[in-house]
Amino acid sequence: MIPVGILDQTPTYENEGAEISFQRTVKLAQLAERLGYRRFWVSEHHDSSNVSGSSPEVLISYLLAHTQKIKLGSGGVMLQHYSPYKVAENFNVLSALAPGRVELGIGRAPGGLPRSTRALQGEAAALQPPLDVKLQELRQYLYHRVPADHPLAGIQASPRPQQPADLFALGASPDSAQLAARLGLPYVFSLFINSDEQVALQALHIYRENFIPSEELQQPHAILALSVITAETEQEADQLAGENLSVKIHLESGRVLTVATIEQAEEFGRQSQEKYRIEVKEAKVVKGSSASVYKQLAEIRQRYGIQEFIVHTVIRDFAKRIRSFELLQEAFIQYEYDSPEAGAVLNGPSVLQPRL
Repeated sequence: MIPVGILDQTPTYENEGAEISFQRTVKLAQLAERLGYRRFWVSEHHDSSNVSGSSPEVLISYLLAHTQKIKLGSGGVMLQHYSPYKVAENFNVLSALAPGRVELGIGRAPGGLPRSTRALQGEAAALQPPLDVKLQELRQYLYHRVPADHPLAGIQASPRPQQPADLFALGASPDSAQLAARLGLPYVFSLFINSDEQVALQALHIYRENFIPSEELQQPHAILALSVITAETEQEADQLAGENLSVKIHLESGRVLTVATIEQAEEFGRQSQEKYRIEVKEAKVVKGSSASVYKQLAEIRQRYGIQEFIVHTVIRDFAKRIRSFELLQEAFIQYEYDSPEAGAVLNGPSVLQPRL
């Protein structure tokens, strides 16, 4: 039985306030728990009128208070902007408040436009160490393994919960896969951001081939995050998926970033002060009726050899978005519940080793 989680970006539409967006996120987290989804993650975006979730750790704390057992996490915290020590403290507080329910996904993207990156990093932007250095330091603080030769040897990231947050590496490139493998972390490839199948297969191959076991994880554990729309009929799913576009900005420096809208891509290009081009095409979405979506996911699971899914569902009509998650859960009940290996519908056991 393959566990399935949900990623919610707290979308905000015109003529709506952030209050409504966050109310929807709370309702979705409660729905995910009620339906038996494995986890519910929230994202980090800055300087955006399209999404309201700029502080996942704050949002997670509120969601923990309004749910009972579902795992809640970040998809992800953009560590390039922050002190690893402070991120460890934030998530240690959350883990002490809700033992065993907190997950910390670390993303590589800036999560916003160049202007917001400058605002977040200030004058220290040019002094930021590489992400792999910051991620290694974060794990040392999070799991209380600061080495004796560390400049801050003896320091603790307080409080010290009995069960620290589980740590995940997020990405959409071979480089992120290599980083996850080297640190022995679970790896989430974001197919809804980079829909190039060959890149995804290459990244997952690199992750498995180069994986170094860690105290938390003995075997590679790959998760695929992808866009999914489940509807009553194929026709309705096609119509709903038509709202999804893939907008990429290609900068002269070689960087390629995925953004939400053409307007945001144009603004990113202006702020970057680089030459750029914008690529717009229909987003790659797993879509259809319950039976069709289940069949597609089964094929994807076999093709990519992944252990879990995280689904990202962009539907403006909130009732239809809720129905999409309900239909997806019903598909797993109908097609997998009676299989010999099925122990639960969607909520499979964690592969992460317990910590003392």
